[in-house]
Amino acid sequence: MTGRKVVVGIDGRPDCENAIRWGAAEAAARGVELQLVHAFVWAEFRVPLGPSDLAPGLRAQAEKIVADAVELARRCEPAVSVTGRYVDGFPPAVLLAESATAGLIVIGSRVTGRLLSLLVSSAGVELSANALCPVVVVRPGDDALAGSRVVVGYDGSPAAGAAVEFGLAYADRHDLPARIVAVLDGEDDDHDLLAGIRAHAQAGRAELIEVDGHPSELLLEWSADAQLLVVGSRGRGGFAGLLLGSVSQTMLHQAPCPVAVIPQAALEGPA
Repeated sequence: MTGRKVVVGIDGRPDCENAIRWGAAEAAARGVELQLVHAFVWAEFRVPLGPSDLAPGLRAQAEKIVADAVELARRCEPAVSVTGRYVDGFPPAVLLAESATAGLIVIGSRVTGRLLSLLVSSAGVELSANALCPVVVVRPGDDALAGSRVVVGYDGSPAAGAAVEFGLAYADRHDLPARIVAVLDGEDDDHDLLAGIRAHAQAGRAELIEVDGHPSELLLEWSADAQLLVVGSRGRGGFAGLLLGSVSQTMLHQAPCPVAVIPQAALEGPA
């Protein structure tokens, strides 16, 4: 899927600027087109969309959001082909439709509250579970390309296997070391989760770690110096219910770096 376009969901908030920068850098690394897509929700409501005596109109505002995002992306990566548009509809439906022809969907998260906790929108959660391609959630504020390695959470499931492939490919494109972390939950102590990875043709490129404990806490610990954390959307063992339960919420809200998710639907959708 690396030959397909990178799509970034934009909404005009400053919080999504890091997602635009990250998406532009990844499109450049992949040598593909970058598309910036704004979900124009006002078309779903009975409100005037055109200009009035008091304001330029909601559609004009959407056009400005797209134009500003395209300008930022082109400044970040002048050699990348960048297009932008707005599509009538709510963000989850619009971006899920985009995922059918994309190699990657990128969205931003927001900083909220006194303690600067992170908020991942309902669109982000739905995309992480149902998109037809990998999804990356990018943190606001800090340099999204900081960090010295790629970390992959592994549990032996097909989605986790795809996460390994995604993480190793990203590490190769960006000349980063990779770390694959398998977390046992106490029930599979005699099961070598990394046995399959050791047989992988590219296993020598990665640091392989197998640890016991709580998956959320350990993944957060081992990804403290990461540029990207990669997980599957669902798993078994320590990652059961990933992106639908507590582990997923912790990763999306607390991970110190961008988080890439490989949805189950991406394994079953178009190749």
